[in-house]
Amino acid sequence: MKEQRHERPDKNLRFFWTLFKSTFMISAFTIGGGFIIIPLLRAKYVDEYQWITDKDALDMVAIAQSMPGVVAVNSAVILGYRMAGIAGTLIALVATVLPPLITLTVISYCYDYFVQSHVIRLILRGMQCGATALIVNVGIDLLVKQIKKQLLLPLLIILTTFIGSAFFNFNVMLLVIIDGLIGLLVLRAAKYN
Repeated sequence: MKEQRHERPDKNLRFFWTLFKSTFMISAFTIGGGFIIIPLLRAKYVDEYQWITDKDALDMVAIAQSMPGVVAVNSAVILGYRMAGIAGTLIALVATVLPPLITLTVISYCYDYFVQSHVIRLILRGMQCGATALIVNVGIDLLVKQIKKQLLLPLLIILTTFIGSAFFNFNVMLLVIIDGLIGLLVLRAAKYN
């Protein structure tokens, strides 16, 4: 199954508003860490707007995770730059930073209430469950895609990384570096064959 290249939209005021609004919404609902952004990016920019391909979205998140900083912000900066250069970067950056800034400002003013509220604790537990479900869904989607492609090496990398992390408590960063080096070596070997 070959992915199509998507045409980039015109860089007018409507485009920049759409970029701001969508990035703002993704940032507002990215609760639970960096992996939560993957299904949201795919739903918005791949499926709805068709600005990027599925592979592009996964590549952006992989690059964003390897950079210092918050994955959501890094992904938004990469997307903004890819779509509209420096202007897109600035708009995506502001839109991504505003929701947590607003939320933290409100929480800081109401801190005593939030700390003591049983309802808030239950809401946060529910959000953790939702974030876990999204992460599991992304993992299953990636695994199914690799199985459909019938590529042995990616499946082996997924399996050994999972086993190393889950059962042997290997450092996750070390596993990511090893996986990246394996990918680099395989790409280099494929280039020369």
